[in-house]
Amino acid sequence: MRTGIDSVVRVSPAGLSVRGRDEVLLCASLFPFRIPREEWKPRLDAVRESGYQVIDVYLPWNFHEVAPGEWDFTGRRDVGTFLDLAHDAGLAVIARPGPYICSEWDGGALPAWLTLENGLRIRDADPQFLAHVEQWFARALPIIADRQADVGGAVIAVQLENELDFFDTADRPGYLTALRDLALASGITVPLIACAGQGDMSGATGGVDGVTPTFNFYPDDDWSDLEPLVRRYADMLAEQGLPLLITETNRAHRTLRRLLVSGARVIAPYLQASGYNFGYTPSVGNWGDPGGFMTHDYDFDGYLSPDGEPRAEYTEARVMAAVVRTLGAELARATVEAAPDGYRTEAPTSTSPSRLVLAGGGTLLGIPNLGDGDADAVLPAHGGLPDVTVRLLPKSCTLVTRDMPLERFGLPGILALTTADLVGADGTGVVLSARGTSVVAFSLGSAAAETPAAVPAASIGTVPPAATGVVLAELAAPEPGTPVRTVLTLGRTAWRVTVWHPDDLPASDGSVRTVPTAQDAQPAVLTEGTRLDLASRTGHTTRHDVAPTSESLGVHRGRVHYATEVSSTETLVIEEACDIVDLALDGRVLPTIARFGATELIPTNGAARLDATVETWGHANFDDARLPALRLGSLRGIGRVWGVAAEEDVSGMWTIDGPGQWAGDPAPLPVLGGWSSTRVGVPVTYRRRLAVDGIHHHALRFGTVPGTISVEVDGRTHVVSAVDPWLHLAPGEGHDIAVSFAHQPSALAGATLFRLRELQGWDVEPQPDSALLALATADAPGTETGLPLELQPGEEAWLDIPVPEGGLSLRFEGSHVRVSVFAAGELLGRVWLEDAARPRFTGGDAGRVLVPASWNTGRVRVLVRGAAGGDAPVLNAVLAG
Repeated sequence: MRTGIDSVVRVSPAGLSVRGRDEVLLCASLFPFRIPREEWKPRLDAVRESGYQVIDVYLPWNFHEVAPGEWDFTGRRDVGTFLDLAHDAGLAVIARPGPYICSEWDGGALPAWLTLENGLRIRDADPQFLAHVEQWFARALPIIADRQADVGGAVIAVQLENELDFFDTADRPGYLTALRDLALASGITVPLIACAGQGDMSGATGGVDGVTPTFNFYPDDDWSDLEPLVRRYADMLAEQGLPLLITETNRAHRTLRRLLVSGARVIAPYLQASGYNFGYTPSVGNWGDPGGFMTHDYDFDGYLSPDGEPRAEYTEARVMAAVVRTLGAELARATVEAAPDGYRTEAPTSTSPSRLVLAGGGTLLGIPNLGDGDADAVLPAHGGLPDVTVRLLPKSCTLVTRDMPLERFGLPGILALTTADLVGADGTGVVLSARGTSVVAFSLGSAAAETPAAVPAASIGTVPPAATGVVLAELAAPEPGTPVRTVLTLGRTAWRVTVWHPDDLPASDGSVRTVPTAQDAQPAVLTEGTRLDLASRTGHTTRHDVAPTSESLGVHRGRVHYATEVSSTETLVIEEACDIVDLALDGRVLPTIARFGATELIPTNGAARLDATVETWGHANFDDARLPALRLGSLRGIGRVWGVAAEEDVSGMWTIDGPGQWAGDPAPLPVLGGWSSTRVGVPVTYRRRLAVDGIHHHALRFGTVPGTISVEVDGRTHVVSAVDPWLHLAPGEGHDIAVSFAHQPSALAGATLFRLRELQGWDVEPQPDSALLALATADAPGTETGLPLELQPGEEAWLDIPVPEGGLSLRFEGSHVRVSVFAAGELLGRVWLEDAARPRFTGGDAGRVLVPASWNTGRVRVLVRGAAGGDAPVLNAVLAG
């Protein structure tokens, strides 16, 4: 069973061929859910003008199923209209409906309530999960099917799942088979694809027939081994008659050029068109180390900024697109090879350069300069040409075309060499693009009997044709607005050559979108506003025996307020509270906790009441076992709150063993982590029994954990990490404990066992995002006030602030406050000002809130909350620009 056989889109060694046209496809991610609807068309036009032919489009499940069984495909969620606009703009689409999408989006688009179902396994061939997926696909896939290329629409491929090889899926073939069958049943006829995030093809596709593997590569742009890595995958796929389709990668075109010459047939840099996470939609994720809030600003320096302005890479996109367009099918049908003899250079470069052998004759060689300075490369003598010295710009990849017949362009002879980018050719001549000097040579197909002397890089002129049978010239660097034009002759044959500066290169439709010059305009300082007589919550609570999760209360995005009585003599243990946890004991506000569910030990210090406000920043979009809130599908809220009934130091009386350690029989009894051995790095295991009573819950807290340790409890293995060195023991667990890790002397530094009692009797007020948005649009009287605004820790205030007209960015000055900004019935974004408790933010500008021009009514509503743990909370000013 293979999709695409009866489709106008065909998967072949040349790539994704649409209606029989073979071409390398450049694809930019463009997400309608991160752009106001009013800006969809201009953003699509901007991508098309860059020369890219395709966009990939995620469909986030939880953006459309806003609550269980409540679906919305209207307004900003009208993805059908967006796909139609893409078609109108002349762009093809790779649709990516998940069900999981990652995309640094809340929960990777999996609805937050799924894991409330007991036993449900996400991203697996689990009947409970697949029943939900079927409901999602039943609504999303017909929208895609009605817009496939096979019925005259834009969609040329549909991606199932996303980077499944990162996730511990029990039954990959069963899961992908189920998704494939659901797609086929929904009328999908274009090719189905599945992408590998770390190169594990079978891990991504399950080896399922009818699902084409694609790959996501995110190398360092200066990585010297990129070419041989990419060629390995291209060769592996070629053996199966498949193309190398790269569905995500870096944005820098010097890297994209290296992928091109290494055999990629689809090149899709992720997020060339940046966007913005409106509403309560950012995720939390690991991003290399545990923790990190994704910013509302969703920007990885793509060629379009979040507000649609082109950047420097936009020009590079036009050039690369023009090369792809000019070489056409011959480029798509090329074969890739290593080019150890392609050039010589002292510059940092590829360990194994790549060269494409074009289908119609000729080659395309990539010469990376990975260094920070100009450098020279020497092309060896070949085909009647001498050694040619090429000037390499810093951080670049020069594409060298050689021995390409010009007949298909209506020109005589052969393009023997060009070190400029070949961006056009027709019966009137050859069009090149370069920033520096370049070399070009033509021949009539007969090599000289002798190889002439080398031509120095600094010389400008031609080698006499009578001497070589080849005409060669070095051309001066063009200036913006002033192309270099020349005519090269060989006997009675002449070739016109035009070299454009990249800034002047038009798109295929003739349009030129200039990159604006950076502006140093000072932002307006806003210090006026109205403090509204508006409460930030209703105060209406319901009683619960134990603290419920946010999702069980219907708060999938938003916050929940909790209150309960505590014992004045107890210490509290709080497990799995997340994401932003504000606690108060008898009104005394504690520093905010934002540690992704790591267990916290909180002394009550004589208090009798605990109040908590827990805000969901976002659900995990990845899966990281080191912290509870970073597990995919993890729930939000205050977690489980316990009082400590007793504690015991259990650092001693551990026996020691482990293969390769010198412990004898009987086993020694060191303290936990105290075994002294020169065999560092060799596995070691500590064992003992704990005095658990079989009735109460307990918690075991380890000392300094060396990365991660394996803890076996009564035969069941757990992993404990340095960022959360706690292990919960349910009643009856913990009689036998074994702790294993690579030996490091004194690495654990002991352990403490806590006997727990769960706090009972909670007064709870859920406040979903809909309730907060209602407050943000409610009519309320107010008092004119100016900034600075000083607050007490835990105090909240609503402000109404006038702002300049048009699209703009807002920034905030102050400290120890969190700011939420609303306009046009939407949460625009949240900013957390200076505060020791503030977590790491990743993804974009954490201090910016974007106000789209179409949403700007001249005022924004701001909710400000004071935090504890430092200076007095204050909002000093708002900057607009």
